[in-house]
Amino acid sequence: MRSLFLLLWRNNFTLLFLFLLSFGFFMIIRNNNFQQVSVFNSTNKIAATILEATNYVKEYINLKENNASLARENARLKSQLPDAFYENGALRTVIADSARYQQYSFITARVINNSINRRNNYITLDKGSLQGVEKDMGVISSSGVVGIVKDVSPHYSTVMSVLHKNTRISTKFKNSNYFGSLVWEGNDVKEATLLEIAKHVKFQVGDTLISTVYSSIFPEGIMVGVVKEFELKPGDNFYQITVKLTTNFGNLSHVYIVDNLLKKEQWLLEKNSVSKDDN
Repeated sequence: MRSLFLLLWRNNFTLLFLFLLSFGFFMIIRNNNFQQVSVFNSTNKIAATILEATNYVKEYINLKENNASLARENARLKSQLPDAFYENGALRTVIADSARYQQYSFITARVINNSINRRNNYITLDKGSLQGVEKDMGVISSSGVVGIVKDVSPHYSTVMSVLHKNTRISTKFKNSNYFGSLVWEGNDVKEATLLEIAKHVKFQVGDTLISTVYSSIFPEGIMVGVVKEFELKPGDNFYQITVKLTTNFGNLSHVYIVDNLLKKEQWLLEKNSVSKDDN
């Protein structure tokens, strides 16, 4: 208490000055309307600033909870969008014709996963066994051959892309019946290699290449690519042909799964013929 009294005594002139200054301001504001309005507005502005800062701090403290609530609401709304539902049905094209027997039908599918930067690339489709998809069915797009169905689940299927080291597509020149096997060397996703074309075959850069009927997987005439360049090394009997693929594997969205309705009959007949020869 003594220390406090001494502190006040030492600063008595300063305290007296501050008291008189405050009293003077008070009297000026009290007796002048202009000063009253100015002080009132300033006080309100300061109070509003303090209130705004206080609300900002409160909102920041509650930000995590608000974000969680917003995320839950977004999840609820997204679950009601059309894309959130699996299309259990598939559009299958079947044509009834009494004069002709249909050999191929086509199942529409959407690409939901796709890789192009690996040595062995796969594509995942949103159609499976419930829609009639089976292993070893061909897959094509509006621009050409895509691949062959590898595995199937009830709702999905995986496709061994043309961009896979084990994929071999029976391919021929559109303007002739000379055919070979299309393989991917693993270099450029826009190019593949056509093998087994003998050196006596006549062709040129720009010639169109299409699928053959020999594989029983693809209908004959599906676009594969065009000849980009070719080479016949000394002593070789077959060309090394670089093919520019017509299918853009980096931009696949919708494809068609090919169902050869006569495939099983053909395979069974060929299997029986081989078995008889072996015996």
